[in-house]
Amino acid sequence: MKIDTTITLDSLKGSLEKFWHLSGQKIELIETEYDMSRGSPVFTVNGKYDTRGWTEWTEGFVYGSSFLQFDATGDERYLELAKKHTVERMATHVSHVGVHDHGFNNLSCYGNWLRLLNEGKAGGPQAERDFCEIALKTSGAVQASRWSTTHDGGGYIYSFNGPHSLFVDTIRSCRILMVAHALGHVLMGENDSPISLLGRAIYHIIATAKYSVYYGEGRDKYDEWGRTAHESVFNTNDGRYRCPNAQQGFSGYTTWTRGLAWAMVGFPEELELIDRLDDEQFVAFGGKSVIQETCLKAAKATCDWFIGNTPVDGVPYWDGGAPQLHRLGDWQERDSDPYNEWEPIDSTAAAIGAQGLLRLGRYLGTETEQGSKYWQAGLTSMRSLLASPYLSEDSAHQGLLLHSIYHEPNGWDNVPAGQTIACGESSQWGDYHIREAALMLQREIRNDSYYTFFGCLNR
Repeated sequence: MKIDTTITLDSLKGSLEKFWHLSGQKIELIETEYDMSRGSPVFTVNGKYDTRGWTEWTEGFVYGSSFLQFDATGDERYLELAKKHTVERMATHVSHVGVHDHGFNNLSCYGNWLRLLNEGKAGGPQAERDFCEIALKTSGAVQASRWSTTHDGGGYIYSFNGPHSLFVDTIRSCRILMVAHALGHVLMGENDSPISLLGRAIYHIIATAKYSVYYGEGRDKYDEWGRTAHESVFNTNDGRYRCPNAQQGFSGYTTWTRGLAWAMVGFPEELELIDRLDDEQFVAFGGKSVIQETCLKAAKATCDWFIGNTPVDGVPYWDGGAPQLHRLGDWQERDSDPYNEWEPIDSTAAAIGAQGLLRLGRYLGTETEQGSKYWQAGLTSMRSLLASPYLSEDSAHQGLLLHSIYHEPNGWDNVPAGQTIACGESSQWGDYHIREAALMLQREIRNDSYYTFFGCLNR
């Protein structure tokens, strides 16, 4: 990508105002037109949200989006919608033992609700705060129970594929463990033995950084700085790593860009919280500085890979090794083309990745050369996403961020009439994360407190 060093927050004010206007329209469309009894809305088909029975991992994004909309605009209609639906529909997700998605689903709604309560924006009785806290505590413990040990005494939260499987995505589920720990919760194991949620989060961070992220250190023939593998496979008999694999990417030896984006945002987010924790909590893991260095190395590597392997406008194709990319010629020297004939764009990877770039830039200091690089890269991607052809302005289209890809290998995404590839559609994770990144910028513009996932802990 070509980083534009001239973009400022002020220059995005008009785009953000338009964005939140359209965002509200999309929330209301789903509220009035989508039948939630069908299951969680996942992605659009011809502009209308549809469901996809797999893990029901997107419902928290629906109500989380309403919380974000309220935060950005102050319109209490969205707050009431978010609260109502979270109470009515999210309990099953808190106790969902079959997925690795708690850090996505439940922090998006319960976490944002609690944050708004603690910021004094949402009002409400103490019972609302207690309700959110017990949901977050339980969710963190349920997530931590999906545990496989590695041969070196560590471990990881395993994916819905089973105990052998570590997904790069799950770096974001560490968040729910961290929050539950900070709220004073522990997981009770066999014989009533207490299990540290912080400990499991840290072990998972270490495993993800070690096995899911590459650093150009000769690990295999395809090792290069910052690329990621979607899935890392382990021998469950002895806990030893076996090989990379892919579920939604092209292969284990290529970089699925949305998986990359989860790492780009996950490691900086964890750094933001780790910096605030007491040093003594990290003694068992080699010390706080070791964990900070681990996260920072992974964050820099993944963000660098994104910058070096994305079109000029900061919106990537769905996989860095997609088999037909070569047919696009000098695609890295041009803006992304969602309507090309060969390989889809994934705008959701840009929305998620932009947030990671912004967080890493801010963490390093936007006044420093290194920090400024990442911050401006994040603004470059965001400027693209806040405009055509990525921002949905069609009043009948239920999605907000266009050109999302869910599962290219399985062919789940809609190919519109007259097109040869999937394009023009939206997803709940894309719509939520573009709102989350936009809210980060919006709060910076109005000098509000910095938006973090652990804002729910601040009183």
